Amino acid sequence: MSVPDITIPTQFLTFHLAKEVFAIEISKIKEVLEYTSLTKIPRTPDFMCGVINLRGSVVPVVDLRIKFGMPKADRTVNTCIIIIDVIQGETTTIIGAMADSVKEVMELDPSQIDPPPKIGTGMRTEYMRGMGKQGNHFVLLLDTDRVFSLEELNALKNAGATASRLQDEAA
Repeated sequence: MSVPDITIPTQFLTFHLAKEVFAIEISKIKEVLEYTSLTKIPRTPDFMCGVINLRGSVVPVVDLRIKFGMPKADRTVNTCIIIIDVIQGETTTIIGAMADSVKEVMELDPSQIDPPPKIGTGMRTEYMRGMGKQGNHFVLLLDTDRVFSLEELNALKNAGATASRLQDEAA
């Protein structure tokens, strides 16, 4: 039984968080960046690492490990930031999501995608679009529009606006 909203072969970018492989639909991804230093913003959610300057725009960066209740990891040469569009209602927010490493772009046919399991995963299944099957392995397909609540997105936007304002004042 496949996921109803995926009716044609779809490409996903796969990445690692700890030993798990996650994937985001490629149409949601703007680009993948090497890890760079972040500017920390006070009084932001625990999962928000800081902000980066992306061609003149302030982009909040989140640590998906912390968001998903996984242990924090040291940064390595493979750590990267995936720039994604998050859509809630009429609003699109650009955020950076830290990953331990990017694996590959893969295409999944609807028959290779099952609905999220009801039990047995360590994360809340409302974040998931489904479980992709790649050989004998499963890939957790994230629904990026559901990973963050409206309140969390507003906090991320406010942190970005604060950083942008501070940057303008310093100039």
